[in-house]
Amino acid sequence: MTAAPEHRSAGPGPSGTPDSSGDASLNSDAAAAGEAVVPDVAPDGEPAGAGDPASGAGPATDSEPAVEAAHAKHLDHTWEEARRAAFDCATPIPAAPVPLRDAVGRTLAVDITARQDLPHYASSAMDGWAVNGSGPWILAEAGQRLAPHQASVIVTGGLIPPGAKAVLRKESGVISTDDDGLPVLTLGGTARPGEPRNGQHIRKAAEEATAGDVLVRAGAVLNPAHVALAALAGHDELAVLGKPVVKLLLTGSEVVERGLPDPGRVRDTFGPQLPAVVEMLGGLCREQLRIGDSYEEWLAGLEDTGIPEAQNLPADVVITTGGTGVSGTDHFRRAVAELGGRLIIDGVAMRPGHPAVLAELPDGRFVLGLPGNPLAAMMALSTVGAPLLAALGHGKLPPVREVPCGTMLDPEPGRTRLMPFRLLYGMASPAQHAGPGMMRGLASADGVLVVPPHGVQLGEMVPAFALPWGPAIPETKAAGPKAKSPARKSPSRTTKQGAQSGPVDWSALLD
Repeated sequence: MTAAPEHRSAGPGPSGTPDSSGDASLNSDAAAAGEAVVPDVAPDGEPAGAGDPASGAGPATDSEPAVEAAHAKHLDHTWEEARRAAFDCATPIPAAPVPLRDAVGRTLAVDITARQDLPHYASSAMDGWAVNGSGPWILAEAGQRLAPHQASVIVTGGLIPPGAKAVLRKESGVISTDDDGLPVLTLGGTARPGEPRNGQHIRKAAEEATAGDVLVRAGAVLNPAHVALAALAGHDELAVLGKPVVKLLLTGSEVVERGLPDPGRVRDTFGPQLPAVVEMLGGLCREQLRIGDSYEEWLAGLEDTGIPEAQNLPADVVITTGGTGVSGTDHFRRAVAELGGRLIIDGVAMRPGHPAVLAELPDGRFVLGLPGNPLAAMMALSTVGAPLLAALGHGKLPPVREVPCGTMLDPEPGRTRLMPFRLLYGMASPAQHAGPGMMRGLASADGVLVVPPHGVQLGEMVPAFALPWGPAIPETKAAGPKAKSPARKSPSRTTKQGAQSGPVDWSALLD
């Protein structure tokens, strides 16, 4: 794995606690460099560990002072830094052979060539009779060499017997008897004069390809027809570019998977959602495990035990939900530290999804910690998980485009806001119902706005990214020079109704 960017830290003081003077110096340096200094906060904007019931946050325990101190003394990555760090820390998974049944949708790493002629023998294109010469024909046993004026029964795809020159269709032949009462084949029915011609209704060997011909070039995304062709060419496996195998570790003793939850319990949103999203982002979701909130369960869940559905290989990426805060039930950092791992990303200056954590274990596995709130988790997955899975799967950093903003968005210094948006009259307006624990706004969204800390003006172009299941955001075309138009003599820039010209805020029309 390539080294991740150095994580910015204030450094401990003499007693092992954060050094206030060091913090002040670092904050001053960051401010002088134009960087935002952001305190640790939970997805809803409260200080981390303030008691978010959804994440089980509460007072810190004495068992994790070093981990919590380390978490409290660092500066979060900016949104752009987090995306780049997640992409740069991984190297593509090498190509490997997979069975044909698993190859559809994968990217071919090595050309598919014909291992033998296609077809590898001459065969009949019709049900009927293989014949040698002109009729009438004496009937012979199927499969034996045919002498002149002999014929034998054959079916579509059947091997052309030695000596056969053509195939007479079943509709064009009639079985009768000769003067001696022996069965003979004669033309009849729909037969045309001169039928059959030499070679008629015979599929010749090597008609489609000869041994060694390239059938599909490397780089193709394999479809079912490619796989069928590979099978015809004699292949049982195909070499494809690597894809990351993903294990989901879903946490939370308060989560229920069916029915209506009682007060104090919540319905599982990750189990039905995350496997599909991981697949859309280029991962292979091969295991899903639910655990409680104890530290022992966390350690056991993160251990490398192999995945049966992945030929007992370990996961390349483990994605966890919840546990990334600093309460007594948040064990992500402590478990990673005990397993000898290192933190690559520890918090992102964004909302929602701030407590996203990315770590790498000594065995090369990545562990991506998502917040426990549903929308916050999806924004963290889009920010950190999507670039990580793309890098491991030979992909590119997911693109960020620009869309015109349909409303004014106030500044929030030091923090990037990710807002699901809906397009209304060509303008992007934040969707309703987009709190950290909500999914209604995301379910109806056309994409996600990346609102910079300084805010956005009505009509201003704002960065945005597409949802894994949604359409791509079109690339903005650079505006060319406009032709000059005759100057208006109107004394003002207002319309006849007195309204100012320019974009209109339609966001109030969203439901």
